[in-house]
Amino acid sequence: MHNGYAVIDLETTGLAPSYGHRIIEIGIVHVTPDGEVEQTFETVVNPNRDLGPVHIHRLRGADMDGAPSFADVAGDLADRLQGRVVVAHNASFEARFLHAEFERLGHRSPLKQASSALCTMRLAQEFLPGSGRKLADCCSAYDIDLVDAHEALADAHATARLLGAYIGSSRRDPRWATWGTLADGQRWPGVPRSGRAWTARRRTDATATRTRVDVATDRLPAVGGTAEATLYAAVLDRAVSEDLLAASDADQLAGYAAEFGLDAASRADLHRRYFGDLVEAVWADGVLTIQDHIQLERVARLFGVTDDELEHAVHSRQPARMGARSFSAATQAAPAAVEEEPAIDLGEGSIVTLTGEMRRSRPEIEADLARLGIRSAPNVTKKTAVLIAADVDSLSGKARKARQYGIPIIEEDVLEAALAAAR
Repeated sequence: MHNGYAVIDLETTGLAPSYGHRIIEIGIVHVTPDGEVEQTFETVVNPNRDLGPVHIHRLRGADMDGAPSFADVAGDLADRLQGRVVVAHNASFEARFLHAEFERLGHRSPLKQASSALCTMRLAQEFLPGSGRKLADCCSAYDIDLVDAHEALADAHATARLLGAYIGSSRRDPRWATWGTLADGQRWPGVPRSGRAWTARRRTDATATRTRVDVATDRLPAVGGTAEATLYAAVLDRAVSEDLLAASDADQLAGYAAEFGLDAASRADLHRRYFGDLVEAVWADGVLTIQDHIQLERVARLFGVTDDELEHAVHSRQPARMGARSFSAATQAAPAAVEEEPAIDLGEGSIVTLTGEMRRSRPEIEADLARLGIRSAPNVTKKTAVLIAADVDSLSGKARKARQYGIPIIEEDVLEAALAAAR
């Protein structure tokens, strides 16, 4: 048994520490080896420079009044990470900033190699096949709420719950113990404690206003190809989501591509595919606003997409149609007057997922399904045959994911009728 996990999330002033960007907020969640949340820590960090995209992370100069610097919190931070498996969603990003901040103080972090941290984004390729990269997308597959995205502690807490879901579905996997052994051998710098208290952000009742293009990045599919391509696509996600679309940001993207070993041709191809997926995701509800078009133009310039390619991408897309009510994923729900009761036709080995508060307990339903050779999974992936919902119009994360994948959603009553017929 090891000491557990330290799930960490950082808010930063920009994309790359090599361009002078700094950490401005730290959120840490300690998690037991079994995947249960133990305790949380958070602080804003005064970077002594401008704060970057304040409209995204909602931290302003007033929040830094009296806030500690990274030097002030480095000792406490190292203690809270020591002996634990460090976990993050897109761990490469967090590892890069932590290493840079400790290096500024004349110390080396054990995360110089990002592989020293456990990455829930990369684990999603195994636990959530077909899922996208972003934390919101992965969490929705398990109905994990991501509240106050772009707040370090909120994102760390969602990542911790995602980690717990992974552990819960694979408790006998020896890799969890192996990660604990590796963490025992890591040594964080012995930075003296400053005695400065950690300072939580000043929260307001206002919620972040996300653009439709930002929201669309939650629905982007996996890019496929190499692990390096996935890491680079995750950097693109952050740039688009945080509206980091200036010329200097393009230079930072080029730096990441070089670091990941992507040549110019591979990078240009990934840009084109990413941009096409982004346009499709923005079009998903059948609407493309003037503001959407303006922001997509800015993304196109950042990615080197030509005006002709931009217009072709924008105008050749058709609104996506998702959310069938029957088992025919290609057939839309008929009007209520003529809609037929959907039929269940699941073969042995099919995978289903449940969402919502059912009239019967889930263990009872899952036991009935198991007797028919049908497996219940806690999350929605592209392998899911059908989502069974207490409410067919559910707004749960699992339901949103099912509609995204074109997976049929049926009501509890339809399932119960089918189970009764099979008895």
